[in-house]
Formats: sequence, structure tokens, C-alpha cells
Amino acid sequence: MPPLLHLHPRDDVAVALRPIAAGTALSAGGRSVVAAEAVPPGHKIALTSIAAGTDVYKFGWPIGRTTADIAPGAHVHTHNVETRLAGVEGYTYDPVRHEPLPSTGAEFLGYRRTDGRVGTRNEIWILPTVGCVGRTSERIASIAAARHDRTVDGIHAFSHPHGCSQLGSDLEGTRALVAALACHPNAGGVLLVGLGCESNQLDDLVAAIPEPLRDRVRTLRAQGVKDEVEEGLALVGELVAEASRAERRPTPIGELVLGLKCGGSDGFSGLTANPLVGRMADMVVGSGGSAILTEIPEIFGAEHLLMARARDAEVFDRIAALVNDFKRYFLESGQPVSENPSPGNLAGGITTLEEKSLGAVQKAGQSLIDDVLRYGERVRRQGLTLLEAPGNDAVSSTALAAAGATLILFTTGRGTPLGFPAPTVKIASNSDLAARKPGWIDFDAGGVLANGLDLAATALLDRILALASGEPTASERNDEREIAIWKRGVTL
Repeated sequence: MPPLLHLHPRDDVAVALRPIAAGTALSAGGRSVVAAEAVPPGHKIALTSIAAGTDVYKFGWPIGRTTADIAPGAHVHTHNVETRLAGVEGYTYDPVRHEPLPSTGAEFLGYRRTDGRVGTRNEIWILPTVGCVGRTSERIASIAAARHDRTVDGIHAFSHPHGCSQLGSDLEGTRALVAALACHPNAGGVLLVGLGCESNQLDDLVAAIPEPLRDRVRTLRAQGVKDEVEEGLALVGELVAEASRAERRPTPIGELVLGLKCGGSDGFSGLTANPLVGRMADMVVGSGGSAILTEIPEIFGAEHLLMARARDAEVFDRIAALVNDFKRYFLESGQPVSENPSPGNLAGGITTLEEKSLGAVQKAGQSLIDDVLRYGERVRRQGLTLLEAPGNDAVSSTALAAAGATLILFTTGRGTPLGFPAPTVKIASNSDLAARKPGWIDFDAGGVLANGLDLAATALLDRILALASGEPTASERNDEREIAIWKRGVTL
């Protein structure tokens, strides 16, 4: 494997694939340079002179503007490049030609629900309306899991600190998110646990669940019963009895709903793991399935690439509105839209938000964008959907699960143990991380650099089918299951 990777003929930088010592003679993209300084793996080296105030290109697109003259062989990073992002923008619909997507007849073993959707797990979920009964929900889940071991795939409580002291759209967002989770096809039964006096009232929450799905939902008001734990256990017992009748059956891969997520990204994420996940998204969508992309602030600087893939002008307008609404959310809070990458991203070689975004959007593959969802909404059609949520790992992954993702493909270059309601497949962007943290990682995408995308895609598809069929992910083995709700309003 060569020491440098040049990604696009337009690029004036290359990416170091291993540590580069000062004075090392290098070549990439038809150019030869000598490293002027040590460059860590994942970071960028200039292949030509770049004048101050000039755009720097990677992936064939600008990733920032130079703040000083950069000589060939120099390290290109935050000390000599800054973001070009500022505020809201005007966008023009300029659609690109769409190529046919790959498809496959591959199958997994899934649980088909009465509404036709297919789950990858058959679990009982306990969802509190409010933080006051979060620990109560967890206690019910712990006891019930011991009582009903192996009867269903799991019994889990997803506590959170919200549901009271909220107003208006902030409260509506919490209610919509919890209601959407209650509709998830991986839940064979759902117990909603309320306190009784909270803002997020049980009756309003149940009303937000479509009537055909309410037959697998039970409710408990803790203030209205003598022993809320025993009452909750009895209700869970009913749900287990009903859910235990479900069986895994061979199901086309087109019944999957993939959540697309990256967290703790590094300079390799946009070279290996994210393009690999894009292949999986295209395969599932091309086979009649669905994929959901979120983390809206982490498409800033690359949004035009997604907008050009809008199914039609109406979808384009909704993407543009979503992106600019999110930019206003930052600006109205007195924050720049470019307040990203994170410290870990910077250490891994990502310099600007544009660079991070150009790597991140590769998770969406090449398919057209068929729909746009606001926070707390559920996926409503096949194809690729763009979902409103911030970049925060826990908040955005929870939103993906609530939208209906039955498997979340989570790429990472730095590593994280987090898991969410839907099985969360951790895909390492580099083999060093996969070797150091085998307890966190489900798949090593580092081999893409040595063996190419095709071999890695075949291996990852096999892994996805096994995990969708019931093999536990690393986060499931570690009992890493949680939710986080996006709170945007005042607290009373």
C-alpha cells in the first residue's frame, strides 16, 4: 500500500496512509514531493504550492481556504486552512443524472409484523413518558428480563430526563420521538410508563401512535397503582406472551431499513468506512429497501451534492429548507454554522466542517433522495430519506431508530461503545482501531485501502445479514442500549 492516497484529479492534497517522517520522498497524483515535516496518518500533505486565500481541494471539492502560503510537501491542517462556511445560502435545483442501483436477492431472518414491516429483533420495550419514572422503568425491565429469559430477544427500558417542564414544540418533539419509538418493528410489545402529573401525558402519547399499532402497547400510571413495579411486571408478562408467538422467517434484504451514522470520525472515514456504508445503502435501496441519513449540521458544505440528487423539485425545496433552518438554529443561538469538527476529528486529520461533510455524505451512496422527515417523524416510503437531527451521536442515532431504522450502520475512526434501540453495527474506518477495541467493533473497513471496496462490500453484506438475523452486535453484547432526546426549548 503506498504512503499517500490522491483521491481526485482536482485535489491539491493527498492523504497520508501511514506516519510520514520529515524528509521522506513521496509521490501521488503524478506529482513528487518531499515531506517538509512529520505528518500523522489520516492527515493531508500538499502536492503543489497553494497560495494564501486559495481554496484547498479534497474529494474534488473545496474543503476550506488557506490562511497562509503552503509549499509542496507541507502538512495541511488547521494551522494553515480555515472554513469557508458562513450562514444560510440560496440554492438552485440542478439535478444530476441517476444511474441504476445494484440489487441483490440476499435474505435475512426477520420478524414480519401485522402492518407488513419487518423487525430484526423481537423485544419488549419499556418507554417512560417522563424522567421521574425512568429508574422505575429500568427496574421493571431488569426483573422482567430475568423472569422471561430467552422467551423474547430482550426486554429493555429506555429512560430519559425529559417529558415535563417543557413547552410547545419542545414538548411536542419529546412526545413525537417516544411515540415513534413505540411504533418500531423491533418491539414486539411496548409498555408506556407514566407518572401521572407530567406534561407528556399518557393519553396524548397514545393518541400519537397510529391506532393499528396500539394493540401491542400497554400503559401504566405509577401514581394510580399501589405497586407500580408489580403492575408493570404483569403488563410485561402479557406482552411477552403475545410477542413470543413471533418467529424469524426468511425475508428479502429489501425489507431492511438502514440508519446511516458516523461518530468519532477521522481522516480515513471518508476513504473507507463511509463509502463502504454507501455501497450497503445503495444495495438495500436498489433491492427495494430504505436508508435514512441524518446529522444535518454534518452535511454543511456538501449539501449541494445531496440536493442535486433530490427526486424532484419538491424534495429539493424541502432539503434546502431543512438545511437553512438548521443553520438559523445555530445563528439565532449566537453560534457559527461551522463549529465542528470535534477535537477527536481534528486529531484524526479532519480540518474543516466541509471536509468532514464531504466524507460523511458518502454514507448515502448514490441513490436519489426520496423524502425529507422532520425530527420525530417515521419513514414513510422506500428509498433514501433525509432526517432532521443534530450530529450528536446519541441524539441522531435515537432519531434514526425512532424513524424506523431496524439496523444502524455506525462508522467510526476513533471508537465509541454507544448502542441504541436498534442494533448498532460499529464499522471501524481503520484496522488499528479494530485491533485495539475488538469489544466495540463489528467490522473492520480498514481493508478497503489494501483490497478495494468490492471485497469489503461482500464481507460487510454477509455481516449485516447475520446481525439482522439475530447475531448480537458488540454494543448489544455489552448491554449498551440507550436513547437521547433533542431538547430545544426552555426548561420551566
